[in-house]
This record gives sequence, structure tokens and C-alpha cells, in this order.
Amino acid sequence: MSETTHLRPAAHFTARDTWLNDPNGLILHKGVYHLFFQHNPNGQSWGDIGWGHATSTDLIRWEEQPPAIPATSHEMAFSGSVVWDRFNTSGLGSGPEGSLVAVFTSACNDTHPTHPGLQVQSIAVSDDDGATWRRHDGNPVLDRGSKDFRDPKVFRHEPSGRWVMVAVEAADRQVVIHSSANLIDWRFESAFGPAGQPDVLWECPDLVEVPVEGGGTRWVLLLSINPGGFAGGSGMVYFVGDFDGHTFVADPPEPHVLDFGPDCYAAVSFSGTPRATILGWFSNWAYALEAPTWPWRSAMTLARTVSLVHTDDGLRLRAVPVADELPGAVTRATATLGVDEEIVVWTGDDDRASRVVIRREADGSLVVDRGEADPSGVHEGFHATPPIPLPNRPVEVDLIVDAGLIELYLDGGLVTVSMQTFPVPGPVRVERGEPAHQVETRRPMPT
Repeated sequence: MSETTHLRPAAHFTARDTWLNDPNGLILHKGVYHLFFQHNPNGQSWGDIGWGHATSTDLIRWEEQPPAIPATSHEMAFSGSVVWDRFNTSGLGSGPEGSLVAVFTSACNDTHPTHPGLQVQSIAVSDDDGATWRRHDGNPVLDRGSKDFRDPKVFRHEPSGRWVMVAVEAADRQVVIHSSANLIDWRFESAFGPAGQPDVLWECPDLVEVPVEGGGTRWVLLLSINPGGFAGGSGMVYFVGDFDGHTFVADPPEPHVLDFGPDCYAAVSFSGTPRATILGWFSNWAYALEAPTWPWRSAMTLARTVSLVHTDDGLRLRAVPVADELPGAVTRATATLGVDEEIVVWTGDDDRASRVVIRREADGSLVVDRGEADPSGVHEGFHATPPIPLPNRPVEVDLIVDAGLIELYLDGGLVTVSMQTFPVPGPVRVERGEPAHQVETRRPMPT
């Protein structure tokens, strides 16, 4: 199979020649952003999962590093997080600056000598700023006797001087919260859920303190759900509430949609950034294994800074892409889109050109349709989004197109839509109306 060069994005991270899914261990450490990710070093499909690794200084240009935490003969290394144990609370680091500690799910197979078939939480330590890792001899550090206990997100809760872990009992739709003084000995604090939609799995939780525009902060619980996403298949939701170091209490009983497109999953926040910043997996479990890219498969979203905004419906997340210096191969366009108006993204320069239609309906809602940008038939049944609620007035649109990966930020980032397409090769143009008029395009800085 020949390389699908025209589908390789310039600003959205892809592995060099392998499969990837959920971002893991996001951290800014000593001026370097680290992106660990679910990774199969042996091919383009899910399997043999461990942690891949990439680094960046600007969240746009990524350099893939050697794999960080590989699978073993008895377990795969599922999702998790990384913290800087600056004062060596674990006692496992060496040197005056402490160590990086990864907390991850050991997905044990049936041959595991002590935890066959279970999902337990383990740690690994790096004394060289994330370049190499060693598993803790005392793993696992937390075992609930469960087959669906996974995806630990750990952060430092300064008011109580402890580490806090949020993880999921996936099939029970519960977030379980534990605390620790040393990253090794964990104590159960509380559980949140079940809530929201039934008959789905909860995955990849994150509990992050987010600034409220106008003053103050609140806590946001991010969750990935599969199936049950707004646009079908997998997707993401969030709750806004309070956290006292022990218990999360949500304001509303039902969650809000994080991204209204079909292709944003497993987004979590970076540790160590001055502003709350998240990054997710740019795909959907309904068809991820069918993506017609070679020799890699799957990409990450752009990083997004997030804040909370007071609206008529309560507090809502605003997302702004980290995209000030995009490579020249990326197209970015801005426009005002009124009711009963549409924007079309064309790729290609002949009668076979692919197109994505971004259309406002008569009631002001938005529908994004990629049906004519899917020549491989991957998205059958997932071509158009359901109507996305928007204010019944013109809204500003910020559109980013990167080798078929489309990110839409509407109404100042209060609504986002992530959608992958697999267009034919060729130039990108963004048009609106009949007759067509070119939309103003901001050319990013060249690489």
C-alpha cells in the first residue's frame, strides 16, 4: 500500500508509521510539552498497546520519541497521566529535582501471575525528564478487583497537600476518586455517578480547575462516552461543579456536550500549564480502524485552552485553539454565518473535488455534512451531524482545515465541531453562498 501523503496533517500530531489513540500523560515540563499516547508499535490496528511519546515546544510541531512504556507479555499499558513529583514524595526518584511519575492502567491478560483479567493501576518513574521509564517493582499500586477500572488522571491538590486520582469503573458509569501522600498508597475518597445517558461506557476522566471569565474558578469533570456521542459513536461530555479535595458535586444533573462533532475523544488536560489546556484523539471508535491512511492511523486534535463563560443557560466551556503559528499547509478561515446560510470547504481542483457543507438551518441550528468528502466510505451512517444548537442570530466561525481534519470554533468557541474527512488530493478553498464567494482566509506562517 502506498503512503497517503495528502492525508498527513501538518499541525495535528500523527505517529510516524503506527496506530495511536488516546492521549496520555500530557505535561509541560521544563519548557517542553510531552504527549504520551496509546500506541501499537507493531502496526496500524489496535493491539500490543503501550505508551508512545512525542515532544513539542509550541503544541504545533511535534517530534516523535522512542516508545515510553511498552506492553509486556502479561499486560498492556492503557491510559493514564504524568505528574512531576518535584519533592520526591514517592521516594522513587533520584536527583535534587525529583522525578516524573506516570500513573497508568495495567490491563492484565489471563496469564498475568497475580491479577489475571483485571485492570489495576501502576506507576513508572523517569529520572531523565521523560526520556526513559522504569516500572515500579511494587506494582500495582491500586487494585479494586475490577475488570473495568481504568484511565487514572492524577493531579496535585494543593489545599490538602495530596495527590488526587480520578479513574473510572467504566461499565458502572462511575468516577472513583482516591488520594495519596506518596503516589503509592491510595485511599478511596468518593464516587461520582452514574449520571447522564445509560448503557454507555465512561472513559478517560479528568477533573480540572478552570477559570471563570469575570473572576473565580470552578471544577470541570471531563468524560468520554462510548457509544452515545452527540454525533454518533463515541464522544465527550462534561459536568461543572465543585471539588473540595474529597468529593465532586455537579451543578446540573445532566452533562453538557464538549464537542458536537463525531471525532473528539479522550481529551484531557496538560499538567503544568499556566492555563487549562486540553488535547484529544481525533477519531471515533465506530470507524477508527477503517481510516484509509498509510502507514499511520489516527491523529490528535489541536490543543485548546478552555475557560468557563456565564451564559443564559449557565456556565459553559469556551475552547480556543492553540493555533497562532500554524504551518503553511494548514488553511484557516473566518466568517460570520447567518441563519439559512452555508459555507462549503472544497478540496481538489476538478469535478471530483471533495466538499464539506457547513449549513445553518432556518431555526438557527447548524449541520455539518461530510458525505461528499468520504470517497473511501469510512463514514457511512455518520455523514452529517444532528442539528447543533446555536443562538438564532449570526455567529462567528473560525475554521481550521489540515489535510482533511476540520476543526470549527463557533460563537467565540462556545461550540466546537471536530470532523475528520479523507478528501481527494488538491488545494483547499472555502466558499459561501450562491453564487460562490471566497471566504477570507488567513494564511498561517510558513514552516
